[in-house]
Amino acid sequence: MILYKVLSHLLDYPNQGLKEGIAEIREALSEPEISGEERQVINEFIDHLAQTELPELEKAYVKTFDMIPEHSLHLTHHLFGDDRERGPALVDLGEHYKGMGLEPRKGELPDYLPLILEYVSTLDDIAARVFLSDALKVIIVIAANLEQSQSPYAPLLRVVEGRGQLLREAS
Repeated sequence: MILYKVLSHLLDYPNQGLKEGIAEIREALSEPEISGEERQVINEFIDHLAQTELPELEKAYVKTFDMIPEHSLHLTHHLFGDDRERGPALVDLGEHYKGMGLEPRKGELPDYLPLILEYVSTLDDIAARVFLSDALKVIIVIAANLEQSQSPYAPLLRVVEGRGQLLREAS
């Protein structure tokens, strides 16, 4: 599903390829799977990307996600912190990816939200929503923390949250 692929790229560390791919991302937003509200949120974020120089985007990303633990995109961090229980959860998630034929990115923990979104982009809609609903409590907390900091990333997390919530509403 293209929405998850787009969100994965937008929530990952910004790079020149992302800046150069803005037109491609906007084009992908025309897919019918993406609601008008989701499209608007993503387009507003893309406007922010387009108007901001790459070094400034990189600096803001590091300040937002690497320097403030409450904003971390590593989901198990919010559940376990640095507790020993986090290790088995990471191993289990990594093994799940391998069992599905995917290799986690080298040097990245398997609970990194952009990596999770990349994974769910390979699933059908229901399976993706089920997977996201399992992480919903953590995604809600991160989104709220980002909103408190007035981060431009907060609305993107709310889109991810909405996808996990829709499954609950449908049941």
